[in-house]
Amino acid sequence: MAERQRTLVIVHSLKLGGMERVAVNLAEAFAEADHDSHLMSCRRAHRELAVDPRVTLHVHDQLRALLYSVVGIPVFLVSRLLLGVLLPRSHFIWTGWLGGWLLARKIRRLERRHGRFDRIIFRGLGTFKYFWGFRDPRCRYVLENVIHHDRPAWQKRWEWRLVFQERKLVCVSSGVRDSARAAFEQGGIRPASLQVITNPCPIETIRNLAGEAEPDLPAEPYIVNVARLVPQKGHALLLEAFARVRTAHSLVIVGDGELRESLEAKARSLGIADRVLFAGKRSNPYPWMAGADLFVLASEYEGLGIVLTEALACGTPILSVDCPGGVRDVFRGELEAFLSPRTPEALAAHLQSSLARLPIPVKDDWLAAFQPEHIARQFLA
Repeated sequence: MAERQRTLVIVHSLKLGGMERVAVNLAEAFAEADHDSHLMSCRRAHRELAVDPRVTLHVHDQLRALLYSVVGIPVFLVSRLLLGVLLPRSHFIWTGWLGGWLLARKIRRLERRHGRFDRIIFRGLGTFKYFWGFRDPRCRYVLENVIHHDRPAWQKRWEWRLVFQERKLVCVSSGVRDSARAAFEQGGIRPASLQVITNPCPIETIRNLAGEAEPDLPAEPYIVNVARLVPQKGHALLLEAFARVRTAHSLVIVGDGELRESLEAKARSLGIADRVLFAGKRSNPYPWMAGADLFVLASEYEGLGIVLTEALACGTPILSVDCPGGVRDVFRGELEAFLSPRTPEALAAHLQSSLARLPIPVKDDWLAAFQPEHIARQFLA
């Protein structure tokens, strides 16, 4: 039997979100393999996800720790009121050195109580960039999404050097890895290592949750999408494609966000408001996935698209636009036929043809690469 190891997984928060769910899934995968698993949330608020009691849960309130430190308040104020104004979206640059030192101190306290961690895994750039001052050879930094070029090139190169230089990086898909390689070549960045370990999908847990009663499910057949209502998720394109489809199925959109009102208005303008249900945010989206005849994704980009594997775990076939990132790591082999070019016309045609093929049986081997024990073994190695 393998030696029992101790792992700490660090995530920004425990709100309802894909990255957060994956962090919980990974911590639970280590616990399921009978290792000593710890999970740290960096925000005290937004505790919306349940965590297996076998996982030891910690909170390191990043902002509170910063403000309660001796120099934290002046550093925070200078960053927010002066430096952050002169250089937008640079707050983490000015506070990350102190945030990293405070996190290192927190981890030392935890290790005095629980023993030394064999590895420390940061999930998501939004988590570890605020602790760029913390360096430790045990750390692995998981990139959940493609690299964005959303600021001036000189600023991005500076940020990348602080966050990625000589770090051991793990990408959730080959698309994320390729995006990182291209950015690092442009910025002259050399990570210590760059590998792909995908996201775990806790199949049995999802199936159990999918079996819970949900009185609000539609009685008629429907297609489902589960995502935040933000530009990245491509709901406007999805509505335009659905308006072109001749079907008795309705479209159910599970999730909430800043675009809800505009998307509802768009559904009315397309004449499909009576065929589209905006179900809002749900703490358990899996009965909605399991009850659908087809799951569809229309995102502009996806690091992997964890909802795709979750839908498969619910026994629901999947369809997606072929967007940058990692969806092609899910749509392998015969599933590749369910990838559509990212236009309303092409997505409508794929929706029409997929609905004509129903029922589409979901095969177990489509999820083989995402088994939690398989992912845990790769990190433990």
